[in-house]
Amino acid sequence: MSGLDTTDLAILRVLAHDATTSAADVGRSVGIGQPAAWRRIRRLTEQGVIAGRRVVLDPAALGFGVTVFLGIKLAAKGRTGLEDFERAVTAIPEVQLVQHVLGQFDYRLRITARDISDFERILRRRIMTLPGVGQVEANVMLSEEWRPGPLG
Repeated sequence: MSGLDTTDLAILRVLAHDATTSAADVGRSVGIGQPAAWRRIRRLTEQGVIAGRRVVLDPAALGFGVTVFLGIKLAAKGRTGLEDFERAVTAIPEVQLVQHVLGQFDYRLRITARDISDFERILRRRIMTLPGVGQVEANVMLSEEWRPGPLG
């Protein structure tokens, strides 16, 4: 994070908390004017420090009451197997996150489902039929706490 001063870091904290905060409100929060805040936000975006802005949806409000993390170990290794698996798994709408990891499993998936029986259907009909799937381990999320990240 070279080249970032304390005002830049304060702006990033404000936007990390709520990306819809206006430049005027960002400026007020960090003690600068709206034009200066807008210029800094634009510069941080152009430098790639701000890579995008996202809307955080509440899965429960949309009818998705279960989140499951799956660890998947592929039966066969190799570049073709990885590419085939990644292409197929990213086409499943209930898969919210795909992480290629090092360790006991090759991939970790975050899956949202309406309920446990819906998750079972997704697991049996979609996940277990993916190319190369070997071992699968499921962990049902009980609760989640969002942390502010490295900026505090």
